[in-house]
Amino acid sequence: MSIRPWVIVDPPDSRGLRRVTVGGETAGSAWSPADLRKILGRLGYAEDMDLDDPASFCWRGGDSRTWPDRAWRRRSVMSLMTAGLLTSMVFSAVIGWPDASGALTFAQRITGVLFVLSGLVLGLAAIAALDYWGRRQFTASGAMVLLGALIVLATDGLLLLLWFEEREYTRYLLVYLPALCWSVWAVYLLVREKSWEGMPRPKRFAAGVVATAILTAVSLAYSTMYQPAAAPMHFTLRAEFGKAWKDDKLPYVHVPLTLYMKNTGGIPVYIINDLYTVRGRVALYSLRGEDLLTEWRESFATRGARDAEAELYVDPVKYATVSSGRFFDSGASLDVGQEYSLKRVFQLPRDVGYDVVSVALQISYMRKDRGRLDVEEFSYPHASWNEREPRYHCEPVFCGEQLVYRGPVRHNNNLINVTRKPRYVTAVWSPGGRFSSSISSLPFNYVGRADYAEERRELERYGAARSRADSEISMAELLRSAGV
Repeated sequence: MSIRPWVIVDPPDSRGLRRVTVGGETAGSAWSPADLRKILGRLGYAEDMDLDDPASFCWRGGDSRTWPDRAWRRRSVMSLMTAGLLTSMVFSAVIGWPDASGALTFAQRITGVLFVLSGLVLGLAAIAALDYWGRRQFTASGAMVLLGALIVLATDGLLLLLWFEEREYTRYLLVYLPALCWSVWAVYLLVREKSWEGMPRPKRFAAGVVATAILTAVSLAYSTMYQPAAAPMHFTLRAEFGKAWKDDKLPYVHVPLTLYMKNTGGIPVYIINDLYTVRGRVALYSLRGEDLLTEWRESFATRGARDAEAELYVDPVKYATVSSGRFFDSGASLDVGQEYSLKRVFQLPRDVGYDVVSVALQISYMRKDRGRLDVEEFSYPHASWNEREPRYHCEPVFCGEQLVYRGPVRHNNNLINVTRKPRYVTAVWSPGGRFSSSISSLPFNYVGRADYAEERRELERYGAARSRADSEISMAELLRSAGV
């Protein structure tokens, strides 16, 4: 008959796990008598052996009935910890991947990569949680879980701070608000249990955590504040009349018009809206002349502050639109150094009676380093008189006849997207001179009180602005250049 060595069962640890030693070598750990029988069965012991036999077993710190492990509690904590880490892993990937794969600037891509990497760390922490609340075969598993909980606490805390800036409901709020509460509980539990104990170099681990936090904070600050503010925006716009020529068969002169645009700044842009308008001026002249301030006040009363003029020998003037149209495609981008020109020819009767002809070229744009416009949706025009599109329909008696361009825009820092409602860029254009653009969370057909403060804030946040070029020429000069 073979002689089996004694089986020594050590006292339960803080989790109720008892180490099993056979013949002086550790054979495993057991939570219960069933676990103990499995360990012994792998070593060749009989499954029905008597656990209370003093000839075979040596019990320390209790007998065969001392199993303090609360399996349901331990498994509940392990499941909750793992679920929280896995959920946060997916959420970090959702935040970081759009910036990591498609952000315009290097700093924003680095920020996205950091969030993706933090998601990978959270995935490893979820695996470590299974070991830490299991048999703890890896000494660093507790520290790994603590690192994951700290990442979740920092990330969701930052998201909550950003959310307080606008306090808008989004579906992501249902993710990071519960996750923040979960992280507070997880950090408290792990610190209370001193989960970092047993790690070979805890100081180096702590230094790595601090260094990663500082790098992430600096990258976020640079990509969201300094870099967008430091890159300048400059445009070169020109609208010029060319040499006119007469038509011998018709009583008209043909006037060429050259429109030019170049992005001379440091950031590519989306052209949101554009308009060129050629107008002819008719004025009555008076040799006696009134007081200059009187002329200016009358002009201000009839034309407003922007178009008010003060000319001593000219009575209040009238303008007529001669030609108006689009210059660029709505939503198309203009990269750094890219230029675009357009030539048009319009006709004027020789005896039209204008004294001055003027042209105005206007564009509105949005910086690409601050937002990404859904160009496919935005570039499709909606006619305001089309009753089959109720979202954009407006009776001509109220709105005239105009085209509406509208599409969603995403901020290039995805942290802002997950803490705010969707924003939409809207541009309105008509040949009569209607030229407007806005960025807002409100629907186009919103009938309540407009939130102009929000529009101004969003225009500034996305770097939206306007640029304009004007030129004018006397009708006498045009006719002379045509030989009339």
